[in-house]
Amino acid sequence: MPTECWFAELGIVDYQSALDLQANLVALRLESKIPDTLLLLEHPHTYTIGRRFDPSHLLVNHEEMKGLGVGFASTDRGGDITYHGPGQLVGYPIMHIGGITKIKGYLSNLEEVLIKTIGDFGIEADRMPGYPGVWFGFEKLAAVGLRVSRGVTKHGFALNVSTDLSYFCGIVPCGLHDMGVTSIANITGRSVPLPIVQKVVVKNFALVFGLRMVPVKKESILKLGYADAG
Repeated sequence: MPTECWFAELGIVDYQSALDLQANLVALRLESKIPDTLLLLEHPHTYTIGRRFDPSHLLVNHEEMKGLGVGFASTDRGGDITYHGPGQLVGYPIMHIGGITKIKGYLSNLEEVLIKTIGDFGIEADRMPGYPGVWFGFEKLAAVGLRVSRGVTKHGFALNVSTDLSYFCGIVPCGLHDMGVTSIANITGRSVPLPIVQKVVVKNFALVFGLRMVPVKKESILKLGYADAG
């Protein structure tokens, strides 16, 4: 029988709260108190920077961000700067993958989950050698990034479903000057409800990673994750 993996659909969660939740779930996973877990959620408008952030890639100042209603957060994932916001499906797998040699395969599997998911909506997306994520031509449909703590992952992916792409104009996304961004809605010309995309992601996550996905209520995950902080 496939290994069990929890998944929870959390709705909109502010970025710092999601970081705190991930940190506590990572601690629980390290102690084998929970199985592998996939968090699915949206963030309010937020620019986030990784460990390789170039300040010149933030094209607006903090006053302009305030006017746009965009938050700003520093994080411990890899990469440069990106945007999160409503209409973007964010997935945070808390998974025990083992040593550093497993990271490349894990990231490839995450990309495969997204490629299959996007394909289920009639879009032929693919990888681009040397550029992590999933691409439609020279436009990024989904970003991936992670940090691994003693073999357990956090962070994950961000898939543009019906994202307001204008917010990417305030940054150089992922530090790539010559690449664009797009979304499922932008390509297909139709709105796809996020809950439908979540279900497809869960299906493909199970398929690619060989897991048995078990739904867990939002309240249970939040209580479990934040209780450990106290």
